[in-house]
This record gives sequence, C-alpha cells and structure tokens, in this order.
Amino acid sequence: MGSETSPRLPFIDFSNVDQNMNALDWDLTKSRVHQALTDYGCFEAFFPKISPELQTSLFDSMQQLFDLPLETKLKNRSSKPFLGYCGFLPGQPLYESMGIADPNILEKTESFTKIFWPEGNPEFSTVIQAYSKKLLKLNETVRRMVLESLGLEKYMVEHMGSTNYLFRVMKYRRPETDESDHGLDAHTDKSMITILHQNQVGGLEVQTKSGDWMKIKLSPNSFIVMVGDSFYAWTNGRLHAPIHRVKSASRVEDRYSLALFSIPKAGYVVKAPEEFVDEQHPLLFRPFELIEFFQYYGSEAGQNAQVQDAQSPLKIYCGV
Repeated sequence: MGSETSPRLPFIDFSNVDQNMNALDWDLTKSRVHQALTDYGCFEAFFPKISPELQTSLFDSMQQLFDLPLETKLKNRSSKPFLGYCGFLPGQPLYESMGIADPNILEKTESFTKIFWPEGNPEFSTVIQAYSKKLLKLNETVRRMVLESLGLEKYMVEHMGSTNYLFRVMKYRRPETDESDHGLDAHTDKSMITILHQNQVGGLEVQTKSGDWMKIKLSPNSFIVMVGDSFYAWTNGRLHAPIHRVKSASRVEDRYSLALFSIPKAGYVVKAPEEFVDEQHPLLFRPFELIEFFQYYGSEAGQNAQVQDAQSPLKIYCGV
C-alpha cells in the first residue's frame, strides 16, 4: 500500500525546552508536539543535550556487545517480553536485539552487564545509564505536553507514575549481495511513548495515514518520538500510533539503533479517561493490561493478525 515519498516528519527543537522556560515558548512547542502526534504519530526531535562523545561511546558499546559470541548473547534470557536476547528471526535474519529494564538505574545496567562480562564492564554500564537518563527527560517532557494539550492535567501524577522504562539496543547486520534488505517487519509499538535513535546508516521508515512510506534521515542530534498502542488507546484514538519498519540502508555497514520505551507497569490498566468518551467519540478499546496484551500479541493468533495488518492486534484483542 502506498509508495515511497519525500515528505519529512515535523521537526521540533528541544534544545532549550524545560518546564522553567518562557511560558509562551513552552505553549508553542506543546502545540506543535500535539499536532505532530495527532497527524503523524511521531516527529523528529532535535535534542543536542546528548553530547557527540556520549553518542560515540554508546554506539561503540553496542558494537562491543553484539560482537560477542552467540552463545554468550544467548545467556540473556527473560520470561518478560522484549528483555531477553532476540535474533535471526524467520524472515528477519538481519536483526538481533536485547532489552534493559529500568536503564536509568545504575544497579540494573550493572546487572545486565554482568551477564556478558561477569567481572564487570563499568564503561558499558555507565554509558547506558547516562544515555537513558537524558532520553527519559525527553520522554517525560513530551508526555507532560500531551496531557496539558488535551486538558488532562488532573491525570498527570497518575499518568507519569504509571510506567516503567525499557531500553532496547538493536543491530541489523549488512545484507549480503544476494540477501533482501528487509530488517524488521512493519509494526506499531506497544508503549506509551518510544524514542528512537539510529547511527548514520539509517533504515527506519514510517507510514503516513495515507499509506505512503517515508524514509527517515536523522542528524546525529535528532531522535524520533513516537506514539505506541498504549497511548493511542489511553487517548481513545486522539493520538496516532504509526506503523513503521526497517530496511537496511547499506550493504557496506551494519546498522545500530536504540529505543527507550515508556511501558505501562504490571497491573496498570490502560483505560481512556471518561472525558474522552461521548456520543461523538465512542470508546474504541476495552481496558487492558499490557502484559496480557503482550501474551496475545506473541501467540499464533496475534502474529497472524500482525501479518494481515500491523494495527490489527490491538483492535482484535480489545477493540469495541
């Protein structure tokens, strides 16, 4: 469906954005964020608060991690979705990834690190934590702006306290000459908000509401801020959760990318506020817990729904 097209995502400068900034500037940025997440479900955020040195250290650390032998990487196991090692899936042989829960907490990154380096690797642990803490600030700022734009400030404390964070590192090896450039299937994220970053190899593509695919090209200081299914459902469809995929942009270099997800906590019920449900805006989704949705998503039925339409799993699982 659709064709490759040249339009770019909205670009929003966060270099000087914080809650202490000029009220007019905050409101203007807030309005742009709301509009972008309504129209596209994502935008390009210029966020230079992560230094080039920290970015270089992170991507070097990721390469060090993925260069480990497969038998070492397979030690990263978890019963929780998207935490354990995932690699070389059927139809997606270029892709492998790992997840780190609560990455802003040094003890958690150290625990993850010792899976691979039992003697420890302080540089790896501190780089992941430092990077995550900065992206967490951007995530929280965007969510505050959204709730203010929607007039839902009374839910701010509940909403901000409803999530944990997951940091996912990903590698897409360069395809061989006779291999497809297909990296990752088209999908929507299940998070509240996702922040994505990639090295300069690129490869991320986002589908517009009209069905066109946009190739995303980012500067080193730019990130993609994206709505996930949980936020889409919580706002009763006021925001858009975009379909996206990855195609290798190079047959010479490997692609490395990362994502910070704000994930509803276990036991938290994703439910649209009563202010968003009326005769003109009927309820789109029944209340659900993310962990139960993940279980459906990983089932044969959920994966079949995903193949048919990347937006189908949520609709089938809890659509009204």
